[in-house]
Amino acid sequence: MTGAFFIPVSLKEFALNLEGKVAVITGAAVRIGRAMALALAEAGVDLCIHYHHSNEAAEETCEEVKTRGRNAISVSADLSDPVSAAAAIFEAAVARFGKVDILINSASVFENKGLADSTESDWDSHLDINLKAPFFLCQRFAEQFQPGQTGQIVNIVDWRAQRAGKGHLAYRISKAGLVTLTECLALELAPAIQVNAIAPGAILPPPGEDQSYLDQRAQKVPLQRAGNTAEICSALLYLLRSDFVTGEVLTVAGGEQLTGGLG
Repeated sequence: MTGAFFIPVSLKEFALNLEGKVAVITGAAVRIGRAMALALAEAGVDLCIHYHHSNEAAEETCEEVKTRGRNAISVSADLSDPVSAAAAIFEAAVARFGKVDILINSASVFENKGLADSTESDWDSHLDINLKAPFFLCQRFAEQFQPGQTGQIVNIVDWRAQRAGKGHLAYRISKAGLVTLTECLALELAPAIQVNAIAPGAILPPPGEDQSYLDQRAQKVPLQRAGNTAEICSALLYLLRSDFVTGEVLTVAGGEQLTGGLG
């Protein structure tokens, strides 16, 4: 025994193996979606930036992608009409790039509604955008695959999706459904397509909240701080660079999922 071990791929090759790939990211004009788009551009990926209303932000994200030496287009689509939106996004991406290798379902509705104050409209919006849209986007993604092509789907879920708690009922259930979809598609689409999920914790304050929201959340996070988008991007790059991980939910929450957080 010499103590040596076999490394099947060089570190340089490992770091560059996303070069030339094409990714569709929903909700990529702002927040975590935007951060992931720029991280993938740095890794050599061309981008289809989906947005709904954030036209100016989407164009700014595309320009930032281009400054990193990659190509980008933006596509507006309303995910509350999931079938039509999925078709529009993939038609635009395939027309521009000829293929899509990576799908990241990041767009999401997040509302804190409980049993007493949830309406049918709340349920419709959460299920349409958080669950049905990812399903039909995954369907379109698989349909455009060519023989011999390999790819990845990454769904952005939430640690709440795997833990019971008060509040956020429609949101929790829609994200729990997305976890189940992740696991089912990991089986159905193997071996050509790996399907995983990332479950963020306290990364950014919700729209309408400020840093005090994260400061309050951090008090119940075992690591005693909020996270940041760089940690989500690191998790994403790990999953995309692995060829032996599928059907997993990678939780990036500082241990908050163990405590139940603030509900």
